[in-house]
Amino acid sequence: MSRQQFRYFQCKRWLATLMFFSLLLPAAPASALRFELPEDGSTVVGAPKKVIPQGRNTLLDIARHFELGYHEITLANPKVDVWVPEVHGEIVIPTQFILPPKPWTGVIINIPQRRLFYFPKPAKGEKPAVITFPISIARDGWSTPLGDTKIVGKHKDPAWWVPKSIREEHKAAGDENFPEYFPPGPNNPMGMLAVGLGFKSIFIHGTNKPWGLGMRTSHGCLHLYPENAVTFFDLIAVGEAVRVIDEPVLVGVKGRQLVMAHYEAIAEYDTSQQPMTRAVVALAPYLQRAVQPRARPDDPAPVSHDVDWDRVKQVLAQYQVLPVSVSPAGDTLEDMLDPLVPEPYTEEPFGVDANNAMPPQRRQPGVQADGNDPTLVPTDPAVP
Repeated sequence: MSRQQFRYFQCKRWLATLMFFSLLLPAAPASALRFELPEDGSTVVGAPKKVIPQGRNTLLDIARHFELGYHEITLANPKVDVWVPEVHGEIVIPTQFILPPKPWTGVIINIPQRRLFYFPKPAKGEKPAVITFPISIARDGWSTPLGDTKIVGKHKDPAWWVPKSIREEHKAAGDENFPEYFPPGPNNPMGMLAVGLGFKSIFIHGTNKPWGLGMRTSHGCLHLYPENAVTFFDLIAVGEAVRVIDEPVLVGVKGRQLVMAHYEAIAEYDTSQQPMTRAVVALAPYLQRAVQPRARPDDPAPVSHDVDWDRVKQVLAQYQVLPVSVSPAGDTLEDMLDPLVPEPYTEEPFGVDANNAMPPQRRQPGVQADGNDPTLVPTDPAVP
């Protein structure tokens, strides 16, 4: 049997299975975090919250429910056991994000932040918004190309012929029986949906191991939770612009304060820049604005920000996923978190059946523009 015939029969068998189960299961709702873009000059969206688990959820269940990755939930809760969080203990939900550097168009992926931002063109009468998803990134020794590209294809139920380099990697690790071919289905590492980029062999796609979301797991592709892949696939169009950036130190404006977040740098990109160097580069545009000339006499006066360099050093001393003020007398992390009233978390765990490429059959939250009230994003397509 030829490779093409083998693939045809495998796909035919899988499609028959998928049609059978689609009659038994309701369509899974799409999910994402969606925020209206700030109108006051701020570059921060969302708000953190606290929850108190009431049952058998792991920290990863809670992360997935709130559209967060492994690194975000664990860095925000460094003293919490990942597998057995203390029942009735407080969990910080870090759903506040510094947006990537402008221009805010198309898809922007910040690799160290392990997050994808999509800036759709607003429909008539709509306010500009951003939709964001956590992602898994390339493992050590591999890397996703940086720079500008575009969406070149959308693929439902993709099959995967495993490259020789990846098969050899598995063989060297002792996995002699790693398949050469994965047919479409819930056990396919490509997931159920894949979006191709202009970079060779690089896709944004779902995953058959969603509990690794937010880790370094790929060979250059970018992984989404299966339910997020449904949303992204439905939103995105072939030809849309994509920008992949490497910004481990992010600086933004929240109200009148400068804020900073610090993520693990990716050694494959640039090992020469120390965190403080990165911070100075990120801060520079905000420090130089006061000396920039106005384009027109009636333009608003440029705003310059003062910086507390001791606060900068504190942020850089450890990884910090929530934006923290680096302005003199600005709010500390405790100032931001202490007033939050914890909410009971009563959701059921996702369960072992959710650890594959199929979207789970449960509601997922979105976040309104103010970041306070959970709501489902208003796209609810059937699982392709």
